[in-house]
Amino acid sequence: MAHETVAAAEEILDREFSVLDQGFVRLVDYCGGDQRIVQAARVSYGEGTKSYREDRGLIHYLLRNLHTSPFEQVSLTFHAKMPVFVARQWVRHRTARLNEISGRYSVMKDEFYLPRGEAIAPQASDNKQGRSPEAFDPDRQAAIRDTLQAEQARSYQAYQELLDQDVARELARINLPLSMYTEWYWQIDLHNLFHFLALRLDAHAQYEIREYARVMLDIVRRVAPLATEAFEEHQMGAVRFSRREFEALQALLRPVTDGEDDGDPAVRAAAEDAGLKGRDADRFVSKIQTGRMA
Repeated sequence: MAHETVAAAEEILDREFSVLDQGFVRLVDYCGGDQRIVQAARVSYGEGTKSYREDRGLIHYLLRNLHTSPFEQVSLTFHAKMPVFVARQWVRHRTARLNEISGRYSVMKDEFYLPRGEAIAPQASDNKQGRSPEAFDPDRQAAIRDTLQAEQARSYQAYQELLDQDVARELARINLPLSMYTEWYWQIDLHNLFHFLALRLDAHAQYEIREYARVMLDIVRRVAPLATEAFEEHQMGAVRFSRREFEALQALLRPVTDGEDDGDPAVRAAAEDAGLKGRDADRFVSKIQTGRMA
């Protein structure tokens, strides 16, 4: 396959996109884009063999039907700076290659994350791992920020004092807090990046990592706009039903479709009201009728 250059991606190479108070994400490099995906799927060479419309249809088909290997032909390399607690969530996605700054070799910088006031909230009553959507009042927010900042300053001062006593860097760092910023290079293929984004853009993900995922989605859209469109349509914006949930959905629709013999007009009308036309509408009707991908 010929090397693919994407003009919109070239425009943002090495540009820092700010995240949180001191963090950033930048695209360092990429390999391939939409054309790489369709070429890999067709196992053909050269550009212009198919129209834009056909390329778009193929990419949507691939993602809709979980034919994901062509997306693995595209890779992106990011340089990101984030608080340590964000990095520890991020690194759970083990399908990437990364190289992180080491506190054994380098003196860590005096850089810590301080959440904005509206991000400072109590524990959610209905979520054991998340915060309430309702923030504390402004005075309480300011007091909590002051507490966080004072603890960060004390921790870094103690770190500096240990370094001044010639304590090894790998030992001096161990009391530094999770709010300290770290950096890494992170390389991942597009299939696994979409999986990362689907999870980390979800409303259940922690606010801070969602902010990184939001910026990265915009960057990916520059590299592979058709693939990103398909991802938003078939993954991020989709809902998955269990077998029993789908049976309940079919039962719910049965009163308006019983007795129809021409493709369930009520279901088709609902599809068309949602903007589905032609084959897309046919596919929706078939799914409802059979419970299988079409």
